[in-house]
Amino acid sequence: MIPFSVLDLAPIVEGRHARDALASARRLATHADRLGYNRYWLAEHHNMPGIASAATSVMIAHAGQDTHRIRLGAGGIMLPNHAPLVIAEQFGTLDAIYPGRIDLGLGRAPGGDQLTAHALRRTLVGGEDRFPKEVVELQAYLGPVAPGQRVQAVPGGGSNVPLWILGSSTFGAQLAAHLGLPYAFASHFAPAQMKQAISIYRQTFRPSEQLKAPYVMLGYNMIAADTDEEADRLASSLRRTFVNLRRGSPTRLAPPDLAFDAEIQPHERTMLDQMLSCSAVGSPETIKATLKAFIDDTGADELIMSAHIYDETARFRSYEIAAEVRESLSEARAAG
Repeated sequence: MIPFSVLDLAPIVEGRHARDALASARRLATHADRLGYNRYWLAEHHNMPGIASAATSVMIAHAGQDTHRIRLGAGGIMLPNHAPLVIAEQFGTLDAIYPGRIDLGLGRAPGGDQLTAHALRRTLVGGEDRFPKEVVELQAYLGPVAPGQRVQAVPGGGSNVPLWILGSSTFGAQLAAHLGLPYAFASHFAPAQMKQAISIYRQTFRPSEQLKAPYVMLGYNMIAADTDEEADRLASSLRRTFVNLRRGSPTRLAPPDLAFDAEIQPHERTMLDQMLSCSAVGSPETIKATLKAFIDDTGADELIMSAHIYDETARFRSYEIAAEVRESLSEARAAG
């Protein structure tokens, strides 16, 4: 059975503070480690009142402190916001702290709106266009140190921290295939081009020193509870988050409230249906059927799951159910 992983945005919930989100992220990483998840990744976002993972590399160091086995990484670092050398040093440092357990996923979006992007980058000229070149530059800093190399990542040089390309369109698929890197698609919020991107990646993949065959990890929303009704209630927080974001008024993660669904306009409902089509919401039986159908349909090599749930206990229980479902699917596949 394919591995399951965790994607965390370190949500800041209504009535709480960023420090609470950071503490919860650390507990979630430890919880995922105990449950046997393959990776725990944090995503870079900026100027978002409900997300605490802006300083992604710092968050990874913090969240991993009580873990022992699980891989830790970024899903991802928005490379145009940073100098490649700085990222090489940061993730080289993380690799020194957690040897052989660090992943570095790379994206080209700003992780915020255009005003925020300008504040981060100072200029928007050519940022995304430079992305492929900067990926190769970063790769070189993390690779073997050449004799006489004048600029080195210390720590970082020779660490060979595994790189991933992230994307929500076919651009990332083409780049990942060209460089021979694993590919993570953001199907948990932008599924429209998922199958096209997967096909392009697999058909045009060129083996590299890091990876000999294509490897696809897909983002997936997973909100599980003991009953379908309770899971749908918990998912109302996620629906509200997306609607508020599209209305231009991002907020902290709100508590579940099914009454908000009545306020969703038809065009917003269409948007939600499209954006959240790669989601499993329901009881263990519903989750199992939904996940199996998705895996069979896409041929994913790995799923990375986001459980954007207000209550920490319910959130942790959701990941427990998914781990149990994976075990059940694994046993069924072995028996069949």
